[in-house]
Amino acid sequence: MTSTLSDYSRLCIHTITTKPWSLEEAVTRYSAAGVRGITVWRQALEGRDVVAAGQRIRDHGLSIVSLCRGGFFAAATKKSRSRAIDENRQCIDEAVLLGAPLIVLVCGATPSQSLAESRRQIAEAIAALAPYAAAANVRLAIEPLHPMYAADRSAVNTLSQARAICREVGSPAVGIAVDAYHVWWDDRLEQEIAACGRENRLFAFHVCDWLTPTADLLNDRGLMGEGCIPLRQIRGWVEDAGFRGFNEVEIFSDRLWKTDQGRFLEAIKAAYLAHT
Repeated sequence: MTSTLSDYSRLCIHTITTKPWSLEEAVTRYSAAGVRGITVWRQALEGRDVVAAGQRIRDHGLSIVSLCRGGFFAAATKKSRSRAIDENRQCIDEAVLLGAPLIVLVCGATPSQSLAESRRQIAEAIAALAPYAAAANVRLAIEPLHPMYAADRSAVNTLSQARAICREVGSPAVGIAVDAYHVWWDDRLEQEIAACGRENRLFAFHVCDWLTPTADLLNDRGLMGEGCIPLRQIRGWVEDAGFRGFNEVEIFSDRLWKTDQGRFLEAIKAAYLAHT
């Protein structure tokens, strides 16, 4: 049985989780609440000095866990695929300026071509980016998305598929982000997480909950404990696989974004200890 979390030393919150807050307010509020990690979404950096933003985060005692997100490699035209690689190089440069050691990749898909072709393009693009990322000391984490997104958001939908791309690319800079929301349904999840650990590919762990019924396929995630995902069990598998990083709270929710974000932050902290 996985031990109960007793403090917030491994709690990370994505800025998208408290979307109504500016980056500056999120940093101040997270720090004051005892949160120790932050994953920065790129839109939160728009119009800001990225170096100064990173310094502000560190000055508030927060660890920058990752920059979110890169990816969207699959495309029907060579020009679009080339543009995506250029954009991801810029993302790597931004991570360096911010001081983020990791970029989360949402790999993309397009309904005009087969999933196999999209996966081939994804692997090819990540292979092209891996040396650039490694030279910058930035790691790339492939995040498999739930199959409901296979047509237009990500052709990588299981840890097995992500591991296959990691093997094909063959770079230690490329690994996997395990997001419980996207992979909880997989009947081989425990074995796949263990394999990620053995292969040194387990780079990140994200948590939230699956609501039933789900009102929106993107923006109706639940606070931990509101849904049906066995989060504590999955965390146990991740830790058994050797992961000792942050537990990252990533919640997209139109419902929760409309609430008082200060109270929401306190609810996140309570749910983190009670259900993660």
